[in-house]
Amino acid sequence: MLKFSCPKKPRKKSKYQISSYICSNISTMIVPLNLPQAKLKLTREQGQLLVWCVVRKKKLVLTPEEWVRQHVIHFLMSEKNVPLGLIASELSIQIHQLNRRSDVVVFGKDQHPKLVVECKAPEVALSDNTMHQIAHYNLKLNVDYLWITNGIQHGIFKINRTENVLEQLDELPPFETFARQSI
Repeated sequence: MLKFSCPKKPRKKSKYQISSYICSNISTMIVPLNLPQAKLKLTREQGQLLVWCVVRKKKLVLTPEEWVRQHVIHFLMSEKNVPLGLIASELSIQIHQLNRRSDVVVFGKDQHPKLVVECKAPEVALSDNTMHQIAHYNLKLNVDYLWITNGIQHGIFKINRTENVLEQLDELPPFETFARQSI
């Protein structure tokens, strides 16, 4: 059995500038994140703030969780060199005859999943429940890399299948490294 405990604080100070955006005519600030600033396309329609998702190619209501998810997607593309065509967002998977949706899945060039990301809203603490959720998704996806984040705290893990342990990493390796790993 893999053992996990969530970090109480980030393992080290991030090299990334805090990302935030204040939309005019909206009184609340979208929470600053511990991720690089993303060039998101935000619009306002019928009183709702929307964000353009480059993966799903449509406008989505900008919830706090979506704010985190979009920053993660842009981080993967800009900082880890993941090709857009190998990223899935809100991927539908079936586990024990129940339909679930994983926030972000990165596929390798071999079309097999390599990384699953579980995003939470910034105000939601990462917990053992978050880890259980992503582990549940991994029953179907069978990836070697897991990332849980609320945009402020991050838990990045590699499954060491030889020793049957979950290794916490300081950062996600580049796409070329984690994508070539095989199960």
